[in-house]
Amino acid sequence: MPDNTTAQSPMPLPSAGMRIAIRYCTQCNWMLRSAWIAQELLQTFGTELAEVALIPDTGGHFSIMAGDHLIWERKRDGGFPGPKDIKQRVRDVIAPERDLGHVDR
Repeated sequence: MPDNTTAQSPMPLPSAGMRIAIRYCTQCNWMLRSAWIAQELLQTFGTELAEVALIPDTGGHFSIMAGDHLIWERKRDGGFPGPKDIKQRVRDVIAPERDLGHVDR
């Protein structure tokens, strides 16, 4: 069985699941918005996600990636996502068959 730990940390690495990357503008003070979205995704998808990373950037950048899929881009999509929009878009990439309950109604 392969060793699933790192030299820096004895915590096991996730063996499956999607990596979500939220890139946000620090100059625009969008960190709290990004952290809130991360919390919403972790609460909804739990162990279906390997990690949710917050990546500081500049220049008004705000985007959400699920693996190699661009889920949301502020300029392209016209602002910031609401919880329903982002959960549905992430679900469509990581678990299309999953029912999100009241979010889908």
